[in-house]
Amino acid sequence: MTLFQRPRLLIAFATFAIAVAALTTVAARTQGQVREFSVVGRDFAFSPAAIEVQRDDLVKISFAAADIAHSFTVDEYRIAKRAGAGQTVVFEFRADRAGSFSFYCNLTQDDRCRQMRGRLVVR
Repeated sequence: MTLFQRPRLLIAFATFAIAVAALTTVAARTQGQVREFSVVGRDFAFSPAAIEVQRDDLVKISFAAADIAHSFTVDEYRIAKRAGAGQTVVFEFRADRAGSFSFYCNLTQDDRCRQMRGRLVVR
């Protein structure tokens, strides 16, 4: 390697390293954060009744039915998860659209199940 080739090689390597770092930063920013929530269905209510995340967050929900079977349903995200009495289901989804979305229990074993409502807010 000649004396003149070494600086060119160093400049090329530095440019490549900066480009990789910039692309990694952009990719991390667009993926959002991992947000974890524990939601309990009990006495015909969700606790907590509101979940707030940022757009592009990866949302991980641990849903437990404490008393009888309940479901966690969000139509706009095509989510319908059922947990039997005393059971827990864990699922995740990418919050890829902003808005305020209702979540509810879609089971019909008791009329009060239809009154179970919560709100998912994606900013």
